[in-house]
This record gives sequence, C-alpha cells and structure tokens, in this order.
Amino acid sequence: MGMIKEFKEFAMKGNVVDLAVGVIIGAAFGKIVDSLIKDIVMPVIGKIVGNVDFSNLYVPLSEKVPAGLATLEEARKLGPVLAWGNFITIVLNFLILAFVIFLMVKAINKLRRTEEAKPAPAPQPSAEEKLLTEIRDALVARR
Repeated sequence: MGMIKEFKEFAMKGNVVDLAVGVIIGAAFGKIVDSLIKDIVMPVIGKIVGNVDFSNLYVPLSEKVPAGLATLEEARKLGPVLAWGNFITIVLNFLILAFVIFLMVKAINKLRRTEEAKPAPAPQPSAEEKLLTEIRDALVARR
C-alpha cells in the first residue's frame, strides 16, 4: 500500500499536473500550426511557384515508382521515394512553431522583468511598533 500512496503523492504534485497540461496544450497547438502550414502557407507558396503541391513532391528511388503519380502515398506503396516536398513542409512547420514559442517565452520574460523591477511594498508596522513609536514621540516631546 505504501507504493500506491507514494505514486499518488507524486502524480498529484503540481509539477506533474502542470507538465500534463502543457503536453496536452502543446499537442493541440502543434495541430494548429500543422494546419496553418498545410492548409494556408504551403498552398500559397505552391501557387506562387506554379500550382505545385509541395507535400506530394518526391524523387522516385526505384524503377517500380513512376515519376508523377498523383500522391506521395501512392508512390510510397510502390517503393522507396525521397519525399523532399514533405520534408520542406515539416521544416516550415518547425520554424513557425519555434518562432511562436520564442515570442511567447520573450513575452513571459518581459513580464517577469517588470514584476521584478517593481519595488516591494514597504512593510507595515505592527501594533506594537506603532505603540512604541507613540511612546518614543511622547517622551521626546516632554524634553
């Protein structure tokens, strides 16, 4: 029973829960960026380059794979291919994701610096300190 209790304490610590939330949000954010690349950025780049779908660009590495099949998946079923268009898409996905994370970390660091720069509030004197100050001031006034 001791090990189950230890595991429960470990799993319920704030760091583990925060990590789980971060992984879930990160996965969802990754899907958003992936969609941004596949559905918005790459079609625009393909249109600029000449109506090219980058995700289906490949070089056949076998005689079994004819050049110019409709999709990369069809070509992969027939044999090995060098999927350079898919690689470019994934690299762009990574670069955009890394840039967004950089901007988020930069903003968080800026917020931290402004919090650290704020002066700490002056400590409020306790009731005893107030009373002692009044006594001191009264004694000084009698002189």
